[in-house]
Amino acid sequence: MSKNYAMKAEKRERAGKGIARSLRRAGRSPAVIYGDNKEPVKISMSENEINVEYNKGRMFTSLCELEVDGKQNLVLARDVQLHPVTDVVEHVDFLRVNKKTKIAVDVPVKFINEDKCPSIDGKGTLNVTRYTVELLCSAINIPDVLEVSVEGKNHGDAVKVSDANMPEGSSPVITDRDFTIATLIAPKTAEQEEAEAAAEAEAGDGIVSDEEVAAEAEEPKPEE
Repeated sequence: MSKNYAMKAEKRERAGKGIARSLRRAGRSPAVIYGDNKEPVKISMSENEINVEYNKGRMFTSLCELEVDGKQNLVLARDVQLHPVTDVVEHVDFLRVNKKTKIAVDVPVKFINEDKCPSIDGKGTLNVTRYTVELLCSAINIPDVLEVSVEGKNHGDAVKVSDANMPEGSSPVITDRDFTIATLIAPKTAEQEEAEAAAEAEAGDGIVSDEEVAAEAEEPKPEE
């Protein structure tokens, strides 16, 4: 799991659009902490600091040690609202977590054992259909990546979730099927490449160039 990051926040007693605008004018972003069978806590954070963390791309998979008025909270960002034009963070929802907290999170896929894949060795192409897989895992042990092996795969084979090295304590959210993550595509034959080139050339014969359109427009039209 990615290393935790730390931030500081201040409690805010009031909510609403007017309060939010006032906070943003002061360089603060409104946020809320919820979950763990406790009352939600409204907070505000440094707009600059929260945007720096968000742009690192790890907020949804890394725990935040969030200090609120001197009290430590272990939280995970679950939703971020952005300004529609500037993409500046306007609001964050943080979930309180502990050892028992289970969450669903999209984990990036990393393909391994490509040097042991006959298809790739035979100039085949790995066609990825899922770049992430949604896993149910412990909130304090979110995997950085899901390693998926392509060892022994030949042209036309599918790479399934069952080929993944599932991290301990994690499981796919989709449980009713062994879904496909990628497929191995055989290289094109010379005949296929020639046929495609011929089809493209034939399609190109019907294209009218800008010069031809202009010349046609300049031709005198017969009198009616």
